[in-house]
Amino acid sequence: MDKNFYNEASAKKLGWEPSWFGEKHFDDKLVRAIKKWQKTRRLAADGMCGPSTFRRLWTERQSDIDDYKPEDCHYSNYIVYNGDFFPIEWDKFVLWSEKGGMQAKPGHYYDYSGRAKRKIRYFVNHWDVCLNASSCQRVLDRRGISVHFLIDNDGTIYQTMDIQHAAWHAGSARSNRASVGVEISNAYYPKYQNWYVKNGFGERPIIDDAWVHGTQLDPFMDFYPEQIKATKALWKAIHSATGIPYETPLNQFEKTSTRYVQDVPYGNFSGFVSHYHVSKKKIDCAGLDIKSLLDEIKEND
Repeated sequence: MDKNFYNEASAKKLGWEPSWFGEKHFDDKLVRAIKKWQKTRRLAADGMCGPSTFRRLWTERQSDIDDYKPEDCHYSNYIVYNGDFFPIEWDKFVLWSEKGGMQAKPGHYYDYSGRAKRKIRYFVNHWDVCLNASSCQRVLDRRGISVHFLIDNDGTIYQTMDIQHAAWHAGSARSNRASVGVEISNAYYPKYQNWYVKNGFGERPIIDDAWVHGTQLDPFMDFYPEQIKATKALWKAIHSATGIPYETPLNQFEKTSTRYVQDVPYGNFSGFVSHYHVSKKKIDCAGLDIKSLLDEIKEND
């Protein structure tokens, strides 16, 4: 068997790089490096990164993920996908492994550890109806569910797990397995406006003309401008890491759709969506003009 060819095919399928073994190319040096790595862990030392070797390697990287963070002068923060790091152009970003980070609980998501790289088709935006990101995480824990990212009131982004895993956030196994999600902190109801003012965040904008599923909603609180900036930075990083296109469901006027779109949960759409695009029972994130925000990202790329 051509071990170089095998390793290249394995890397393409499973999502690893020669750099994970300290090498640059798929060559005999890599085969020797894999053998050495396997021997130190008492695995069959054949120089090929097959499923068993990859699962062991992936688990080690996840347990000490900070040790593998790139030292790049151009970027200070990275999202993590299948053990690899992808830059995010946002200063306020915290991984689950870092001080102050928040982590989804094992058993509250589909664990894809050591498996072939998960195919991600779309990104789901939620609002959390909580006062801040930490209270949202506590609610998720109590409910036995999860989400990949949280965006706090000040725009801080928290990644709670490798997006290789499928979080339980979109309402069905089919949607969860095909997506990545974010909960953007927003208590929604205007009666909580005073809480934000008292805690130094200032008043939230109010939306009073939003429609979802053909129904006009009562006035509700919108996201802070800093949260919108953070969301755009996250979308850009997700696009780079996963290849999800800068697309969103549109209506007949080429505007962001305000209705459920069957193609999304049924796997016939790839792009950025709100939760209401996935489920007729949801209204988040009403008022979020995804198309306009994606257009801004594309214009500045």
